[in-house]
Amino acid sequence: MVNTTAVTIMGIDFVNETKEKFLTEYVYPKLTHNQKCFIVTANPEIVMKTRESNAFKKLVKQANYVVPDGVGIVYASKFKKQLIKERIPGYDLMRDLLAKADQESYSCYFLGAKEHVNEKVVEQIKQKYPNITIAGHHHGYISMDDNSIADKIASSHPDLIFVALGSPRQEEWITTHMDKFNKGLFMGVGGSFDVIAGEVKRAPDAWINLNLEWLYRLLKQPFRWKRILKVLEFMARIYFKKE
Repeated sequence: MVNTTAVTIMGIDFVNETKEKFLTEYVYPKLTHNQKCFIVTANPEIVMKTRESNAFKKLVKQANYVVPDGVGIVYASKFKKQLIKERIPGYDLMRDLLAKADQESYSCYFLGAKEHVNEKVVEQIKQKYPNITIAGHHHGYISMDDNSIADKIASSHPDLIFVALGSPRQEEWITTHMDKFNKGLFMGVGGSFDVIAGEVKRAPDAWINLNLEWLYRLLKQPFRWKRILKVLEFMARIYFKKE
């Protein structure tokens, strides 16, 4: 991580700024100057993956910025007495970046999700952000070492590359192919494409404001229960083992 204060949790350095300051003082200037930038949006589940896999941890630590996406990260910072100023949800960060891209007429590439979802995302982006140039888009059923897709994306010279392959595949793809690009903001966005496409409904604001978005997701998608166990293990290690 560079050029920002940080809070370290389980060996991962998290951005400790408000979303607004993070964007205006760190991210937007990189876009303005065509500097490459890699952002990881990390929740407790991702932090646990870095604990269990040194290879994945190395990928995450290559990021310019790791933002605290998940209320569990904020709670952990409180316990460690290194309070993170604000949770920065990846979906909200992506929306802000799209708004900036629309304002500045930047070009964006959308990689990931099922083919019909990917197409819906592009349709929605065109409608809501008409000034964005669509550099291209491709579904997420790709091989990590398929250089032809990465080369094709790089040749379109996008300003922002949103990668929705799920973690850790999206971080692996970015770190594997980022060197092929001469500019671009790279960000793994997980399931954000599904939300934009209307395939998955995001929690209502009331749930989000109460920090219960995780519970809403669990009620709507019971198959996520194993992920919740990882969050519980994360909190237990923070509170009882003081990791």
